[in-house]
Amino acid sequence: MIVFLLPSRDFDPTEAAIPWTYLQQAGIEVHFATPEGQPSQADSRLTDFGFSLLSPWLMTRKAELAAYRRLTEDPWFRTPIPYSAIDPKAIDGLFVPGGHADGMRTLLESQTAQHLVAEALKKNLPVGAVCHGVLLAARAKNPTTGRSVLYGRRTTALTSLLELTAWNLTRLWLGRYYRTYTITVQKEVTAALADPKDFQAGPLIPRRDTASKPHRGFIVRDGKYLSARWPGDCHRMAQEFTKLVLADQPGKLL
Repeated sequence: MIVFLLPSRDFDPTEAAIPWTYLQQAGIEVHFATPEGQPSQADSRLTDFGFSLLSPWLMTRKAELAAYRRLTEDPWFRTPIPYSAIDPKAIDGLFVPGGHADGMRTLLESQTAQHLVAEALKKNLPVGAVCHGVLLAARAKNPTTGRSVLYGRRTTALTSLLELTAWNLTRLWLGRYYRTYTITVQKEVTAALADPKDFQAGPLIPRRDTASKPHRGFIVRDGKYLSARWPGDCHRMAQEFTKLVLADQPGKLL
């Protein structure tokens, strides 16, 4: 089974719903896991409240929001597994959506979730991470070396440019909403790598991808590990992750 690791709340709806949609369409069974086995919910500012005049740029797009509404009706989404109940031997791959509001800390700071990512990469299973989700992998340790499991790998994640731009646009009324931690995601992830050049930021000006134009998205693949920067990369990420899962387990997951 493919397991999506979600926080107790505040994940990005696009980063979970679009990969789930592509996997579902391919006939791949997707399960969900949360800290205590209670259903999670996306960041409500991204789904309902918006950002006033900035909503057209910062809020979840209509098609992706519709995909999230469908996701919330999925039986496996409504009955998630506690992190602690997941047997690493029973999974065929992991996916880690991002998000930046406070509830994401329940995922990013979970040693159990970090261990699951470390085990999946150790077993060479397909692992996908988007945005802040890459922080979970950066914090996961290789028990043999004590270093991050991303040490020696290439990756991307939410770039400092994207993170600080959103924060500067909203901080006068939303404060630290866009700053989950005092250092940026890019800086923390880069510090975990063997070489700073292993962090790939992608095009300076990102373009949102769509179902019909997935090529606009930017992802980095290193073996069976895939990473992306933000919701605007998720159609390409979902497409490539689905292909990777199907190639890794031919016939087993259909």
